[in-house]
Amino acid sequence: MKNCNILFTKKDTAELVEKPLPEVGAGQVRVKLVRSTVSSGTERANVTGCNVVSIWAPSDAPVVWPRQSGYSSSGVVDAVGADVSSVAVGDRVSVSWSKHARFVVVPEHQVCRLPEAVSFEVGALAHIATFPMAAIRKCRLELGESALVMGQGILGQIAVMLLKCAGATPVIAADPIAEKREQALKIGADLALDPTAPDFRKKVLAACPLADSGIYTGESACGVKVAIEVTGVGTGLNSVLDVMAPMGRVALLGCTRNSDFTVDYYHKVHGRGVTLIGAHTWARPSAESSPGRFTHRDDVRTFLNLLALGRLSVDGYVADVRNPADCGAVYSRLAEGGVFPVTQFDWSEVP
Repeated sequence: MKNCNILFTKKDTAELVEKPLPEVGAGQVRVKLVRSTVSSGTERANVTGCNVVSIWAPSDAPVVWPRQSGYSSSGVVDAVGADVSSVAVGDRVSVSWSKHARFVVVPEHQVCRLPEAVSFEVGALAHIATFPMAAIRKCRLELGESALVMGQGILGQIAVMLLKCAGATPVIAADPIAEKREQALKIGADLALDPTAPDFRKKVLAACPLADSGIYTGESACGVKVAIEVTGVGTGLNSVLDVMAPMGRVALLGCTRNSDFTVDYYHKVHGRGVTLIGAHTWARPSAESSPGRFTHRDDVRTFLNLLALGRLSVDGYVADVRNPADCGAVYSRLAEGGVFPVTQFDWSEVP
C-alpha cells in the first residue's frame, strides 16, 4: 500500500508524492489522518527555502530538498505496536509532531484520544494550540492581568482565545493588517490595534492603567502585564517592550530567525524589571508537568478538555479546507506572503 505525502520538492513548490506505507514498531501508533493543519509561519519558512527552520540548525546550514512539514493533525488509529496501552485501533485521536500525509507513525505519547464532542477539524488544532498555551503558562498570568498578543497569525489568534479563557483583562490584539484585527475582535479580543500607528502606545497605556506605586508614577506605572510576541520580528518585540508595565513578562513565542535588530535593554528591559521568556515549544519538559511547565501531551489534553466542557470554542475557526491534491496552490499562496487563512488539508478522500 502506498502513502500519499505532501513534500516541498524545491523552493516555493509543494507536490503530492507517494511513499511506502510506514511500518509500526514497539511503542508506536500508526494513524490514518483525516485533517492536518497548516502552521503558516513554520511552513512558509520551509517552503521558501529558509536555511534556519529548526533551533538546532546553524545559521549557515545548507538548504536541503525535499522537505516535509505539518505537525498538528487528527485521524483514526490504524495500527498499534507492542506495549501501546492508551489507544486502540479505531480510536479517534489528535496527533502531535506528525506530517502532512495520509498515514503517519508516531510514538504513543504523541497521540491523545478525542472526546466525543470534539470534531476532527478541531482536534487537528490541538497540538498547535499548545504553543501559545505554553507561552501563557510561562508568563504565570494571574486573573485580571492585562495581556497583549503581538501578531495575529494562527498562533496569535489562538493565544487571544486562550488568554480570554484564562481570565486576562483586557486582551489586546496587535497586527498591522486590518483584516486580522477584525478577526481578533470576533474571537474574543477586547481591543485590536495597529502597532504601526503613531498612537499605538498611547492607546495601549490608556487601556492598561495601574495604580501609582514606588518610583513608577503616572504614565510610567501603566502598561501591559503579560505579552505574547508571535511575530518573530525585531520591530514587533520593540513595540511590545514600549508598552510593558513595570515587572511585566514577555514570552518570545515567534521564531526570530533574523536577529539583526537592536533593543534598548537598559531603558526597556533592565530599568523596568521586564522579564523576557524563551517560549519555543520545545523548551518544555518531556515527561512530567509542573506549574508553568507542562508537557506537550498534557497541554493537548488541557485544550481538548476545555473544548469538551464548553469553556472554549473554535468552531468555524478554520477558514479554508483543501484536498491534499491542491497543495501546490496552497503553498504558492503561502510563499507569496500577506494574509493567509487558517487552512487544513482534508485527507478523508485520499486512498
